[in-house]
Amino acid sequence: MPSRDTKFALPGMIVGLTGGIGSGKSEVSRRFENLGIQVVDADIVAREVVAPESVGLAAISEHFGKDILDADKTLNRGKLRALIFENPEEKSWLENLLHPIIRTEIISQLQQSKSTYTILSSPLLFDTTQYELVDRVLVVDASEELQIARASARDSNTSEQIEKIMSTQMSRADRCAKADDIIVNNGDLDTLDKQVKDLHISYLNLAKQLTTSTTS
Repeated sequence: MPSRDTKFALPGMIVGLTGGIGSGKSEVSRRFENLGIQVVDADIVAREVVAPESVGLAAISEHFGKDILDADKTLNRGKLRALIFENPEEKSWLENLLHPIIRTEIISQLQQSKSTYTILSSPLLFDTTQYELVDRVLVVDASEELQIARASARDSNTSEQIEKIMSTQMSRADRCAKADDIIVNNGDLDTLDKQVKDLHISYLNLAKQLTTSTTS
């Protein structure tokens, strides 16, 4: 179990949810939300901090030029992805800009959570310092074949493109080694439902124990 940084005054128990591309993090997040649990999604936050008129988008357009914007002044994510994918210096510049902004907004949203425990869903949980914000780590794992098939169908990318993305991510073995809990998402949705519901019951109990220990 991670040792959460206590300086941010975050409420209750926070579970970090992560997994590789195409593993099914979004399906798992939705199921926790349906059970009444608040989910802070780092992917959504990452889009919010580069919305039109944001400080993040202004810095990006100044650095990369106005061509990085679409006609409606929104960020062209495809162009940006292509610019940084094979350019480590530009990727590093973008990460140094956005990661602190994203982290600050994530902390703000976590602090507003009212559910018994909270999910922080982030594909970059271990690639950034976001793991310092959680008490427990849940990894959604799936076979590489399924990851490629799901991500290709969802994003209309080729298998080769998905494999390239996977090669830049933490390996399944390393990710699972850091987990407190693992959902194996190789089966049907009924199997996924059961795993989420079982963990939900466990997390409710753990959250109550954590509350009791901090107030006693």
